[in-house]
Amino acid sequence: MAASIIDSQVFQGIFSTDAMRQVWSDENRTQKYLDIEAALARVQARLGLIPQEAADEIVSHCRLDQIDLARLREQTERIGYPILGVVTQINQLCRDKLGEYVHWGATTQDITDTATVLQIREALQLVDDELAAIAAALARLAKEHRLTPVIGRSNLQQAIPVTFGYKMAGLLSAVLRHRERLAQLKQRVLVGEFAGAAGTLASLESGAMQTQAGLCEELGLAQPVIAWHTIRDNIAEVGAVLGLIGGTLGKLSMDVKLMMQTEVGEVYEPYHHGRGSSSTMPQKRNPISSCYIHAAISVVRQHAAALMDAMVADHERSTGPWEIEWIVLPEAFCLIAGALKQSRFVIEGLQVDAEAMRRNIDLTGGLVMSEAVMMGLGPYIGREYAHDLVYDLCRESIATKTPLLDLLAAHAEIARHVDRPALERMLDPANYLGQSGLMVDRVLACL
Repeated sequence: MAASIIDSQVFQGIFSTDAMRQVWSDENRTQKYLDIEAALARVQARLGLIPQEAADEIVSHCRLDQIDLARLREQTERIGYPILGVVTQINQLCRDKLGEYVHWGATTQDITDTATVLQIREALQLVDDELAAIAAALARLAKEHRLTPVIGRSNLQQAIPVTFGYKMAGLLSAVLRHRERLAQLKQRVLVGEFAGAAGTLASLESGAMQTQAGLCEELGLAQPVIAWHTIRDNIAEVGAVLGLIGGTLGKLSMDVKLMMQTEVGEVYEPYHHGRGSSSTMPQKRNPISSCYIHAAISVVRQHAAALMDAMVADHERSTGPWEIEWIVLPEAFCLIAGALKQSRFVIEGLQVDAEAMRRNIDLTGGLVMSEAVMMGLGPYIGREYAHDLVYDLCRESIATKTPLLDLLAAHAEIARHVDRPALERMLDPANYLGQSGLMVDRVLACL
């Protein structure tokens, strides 16, 4: 029985991915607990803190297939945390009371936090892999449409021409920054936790810091300089970066939705038979992936805020803020995985209609080139005066439905300085793309 969108048999493939759901599954989380307990036993045996025989026995039982998950659920509901239940089961599996050495000097939060970090490591790799694929697809579109004119829009109104490659390169630049953020993030977040009841490792009279160092080395994590039981900026930063990634994916989905409007028709999500159809309107081709992206990243953003709430923790071990992370961190990762999956699908199969882009540029009869005309006339009659003059002619063009070129060419003062062929060149969108191509090249050079 599934109650959430992530685990729904119907929706799970839309709003998440199997790989990310596996990372945050009960099975993977519990195996992480076992991996940490086994690593701890090995390290402490090497240091002479527990008998080697005990460590060998403990390690032999740190396998998921030896844990009764139904019993663990009952233990967790009774105790309030799963770690003691796991430790109890390992202890009872060990012979000759050797299991009494399991979890030696550790506390529940040590194991839980370190397991979470191990899950984060796996999850961040999945995120980065998808970002890399999206970056490659955006780069292809940016290169292919480096000089394909498309109207730029400001306040949802036509502004001046840009290129479609420029739009894609802008998104690509953000994706590349997100990958850089992930690399930087790992240095701060992939840090183990082994600090004992209040963070001071008082439970170990000797070998405390050596145990901490050895455990982190075994797990491939950095050693903390101090306990972070209630210092949660690292986890909140993960949420913040997921929120930033979601924002970029949301920007992508927003533009695709707007450009798919019937009256615009410049790009389309990939087509499959029946996809985006309406139950009552056969002609419809709705944006589907873009809608799912929008919904998912909106929730991720709220989860990022919740993880910042979890930073406000009391004293050395908190009463409630920590559990916020248990709820929202897995869901944030699962939803961002779904948004990444949908974004990759859109970008890799995006259908681009360059003819429609040009048709929309020409829709106003040259009005979108008014800035180009103003700047062209500026050296002759002054920029500000040219602005006011072109403004008046634009109003006249709208009122009389006369092409702007005709009005410009017929204006005596303009004609004294610029002939009709020169005006035609000013009104050609291909001549007013600015540094779009150069900027595309600069972004592509960052790959």
